[in-house]
Amino acid sequence: MPIRSSSSAAYIQNSSTSTNGVPSTRPTSLTIHPSALFSILDHYLRRTDAQHRVIGTLLGTRTDSTVDVKSAFAVLHSETDEQVAVDMDYHRAMYDLCTRVRPNETIVGWYSTGSDLNTYSALIQNFYSQETAPNQAVHVALDTGTEEEKSAGVKAYVSSPVGIFPKPENCVFVPIPCELRFHEAERSGLDLLLSPTPSSNQTDLDVLASSLTDVQNMLNRVLAYVQSVLRGEVVGDKAVGRYLMDVLGTGVEEDGGWTAGLQDTLMVTYLANLVRSQAEVSARLALTTAA
Repeated sequence: MPIRSSSSAAYIQNSSTSTNGVPSTRPTSLTIHPSALFSILDHYLRRTDAQHRVIGTLLGTRTDSTVDVKSAFAVLHSETDEQVAVDMDYHRAMYDLCTRVRPNETIVGWYSTGSDLNTYSALIQNFYSQETAPNQAVHVALDTGTEEEKSAGVKAYVSSPVGIFPKPENCVFVPIPCELRFHEAERSGLDLLLSPTPSSNQTDLDVLASSLTDVQNMLNRVLAYVQSVLRGEVVGDKAVGRYLMDVLGTGVEEDGGWTAGLQDTLMVTYLANLVRSQAEVSARLALTTAA
């Protein structure tokens, strides 16, 4: 995709129309999952010394106004002072493989590392706009924070063509809100990665103890808030009260509630330890008999 001569036009087209003239809905917000961010960071760590940035394809789902990015894969590309080249065959082959594993995910846009948006970014945006037509392609810029005076962060953009007769390299990147979203099953892994001194010798019981400590701290915060409301020190929020009733009121009076669940967990732990002890005793008896 060679760079053409620059345009001096200042007219910005309506971004609700895609490149092929079909009306499209412009996304107003974007959510991204940790798995996609980890894929981008892994791609950045595996780059060559000659690469200033890396790019790739974003996969996910979309509604009329929201794009949900769930995964990503790397795309081979090269940039010089004269042109930028993207391996389109590799991109489409990887997308075919991903659709076999996750058929409900489609191409929603592309990513790059760093915060620089230039003419090359506009050319790549034009390519992905054709891949996502009639919907608009989104661009996620991940700043790794490795450069001086730049902090780590994630930004999301959509594009709007510039000029009465717009060219692929002429567009304006319009920022949209970006939010990190994760499932409850991913919380423990993220907490472990965010811990200041992660230990590789942690057992399952250590992770369980840490999770229970976090739950206890959260319950103490909730209890302190409720007590301050009852004493009249803080004005109560009805929305918070209804949320606490929905969360804490479910299953408390059904067959013992939390007490029964805790007893079941302790029983499973006890049985697991008992089976482990029996296996160790049987192994030692077998060694003694063999000797």
